[in-house]
Amino acid sequence: MPQLPGTDLTVSDLCLGGNVFGWTADEPTSFALLDRFLDATPSTQSPFVDTAEMYGNGVSEQVLGRWMAERGTRDRMVVATKASPGKKEHPLSAGEIAAAAERSLRNLQVDTIDLYYAHYDDETTPLEETLTAFDALVQAGKVRYVAASNYSAKRLTEALEISERLGVPRYVALQPLYNLMERPAYEDELAGVVAANGLGALPYFSLAKGFLTGKYRAGEQIDSPRAKGASVYVGEQGDRVLGALAGVAAEQGVPGAAVALRWLADQPTVVAPIASGRSVEQLADLLPMQDLVLTDEQRRRLSDASA
Repeated sequence: MPQLPGTDLTVSDLCLGGNVFGWTADEPTSFALLDRFLDATPSTQSPFVDTAEMYGNGVSEQVLGRWMAERGTRDRMVVATKASPGKKEHPLSAGEIAAAAERSLRNLQVDTIDLYYAHYDDETTPLEETLTAFDALVQAGKVRYVAASNYSAKRLTEALEISERLGVPRYVALQPLYNLMERPAYEDELAGVVAANGLGALPYFSLAKGFLTGKYRAGEQIDSPRAKGASVYVGEQGDRVLGALAGVAAEQGVPGAAVALRWLADQPTVVAPIASGRSVEQLADLLPMQDLVLTDEQRRRLSDASA
């Protein structure tokens, strides 16, 4: 079962992305997605959901908060959210972090956020100030653990060194862009920093904006707000990867999306990939990754196709 290093958080193999809540999934659909995800998560794991204050300008957090309150599920969940930039001049300044956390706590209807991210690096604010502000939240019991998203290897290393020097909680996880179509940005530098410092990686866009579901192909028109983003992967490499996914999926008897997520979950340093669905049917294609066991040969085939 996945354990976030340096924490007592035992999480689900799949982290459900809350970016769709109140956006491409209305509230009833979002509740249905969360119900299905809860039901599909083994009792030994905590259903892990990821959101951010900027998703729908707080609407995603609010939908998740109402669902947890109505279902009485807060104690089972691991909830991650983020202090996002929005239109803030200095998004990771002490004042902005404190205000963002309070908004998220209200939106989520919780007393404590399990995992709280710096959503994007803020080079206008000293890392010392940001990390001290996060420490204040931890000391107040409003946040359990802190993490970074979209940090470079250099800045992540600096943040970890400063945390050590100041004696304040350090980032326990990194949320990077990483998937079968986007490997070098993480594997070339960031993975080494994560491994050397005992962090856990929780990749976003795990399905390459939906491309790895196989529905975005050259010449096909798909009614999806992500179609334009996914279209950048159409081409020779994309065809190779989709072909390899289709082959492994047929051998395993599961959807290709589940194979793509399992490959990612099996990579060194990765704790749980983040993925979302805007319908229960789309989510159903992802859930088999939780029990899926790929052979070494199948993993190699996928890695070779994406190289």
